[in-house]
Amino acid sequence: MVQGQGVSSLTIGNLAAAGGVGVETIRFYQRKGLLDQPTRESGIRRYGTHDVRRLRFIRQAQTAGFTLEEIKELLELDASEDRSRARELAEARVGALNL
Repeated sequence: MVQGQGVSSLTIGNLAAAGGVGVETIRFYQRKGLLDQPTRESGIRRYGTHDVRRLRFIRQAQTAGFTLEEIKELLELDASEDRSRARELAEARVGALNL
C-alpha cells in the first residue's frame, strides 16, 4: 500500500499506481467482476488495502498464465475457501507450463 494512506483512502489513480496498472485497467477489472466498485465518499470512490492485494493477485496470476476467467474463479474460490478446486486449477496451470 502507498505509505501514509489509510485503509480506505486510495483514489482510483493511487490504486492503479500501487498495482502498476492504468486507471482504465482498474475499470476493466471492475466491469469483469474481478474488482469491486467501492461506495463513494464525497463523490470520490475510495479503495483500501484489500483492493491493492486483490489487484496485485490478479496481476501475478496473469503473469503466471491464468486467464481472467480462471482468476475470477480463483478469487471466488478464495472467498468460499474451496481449496481443492483452487489446487486443481493451479495444478492444471502448472501442467500446461510443463508442456
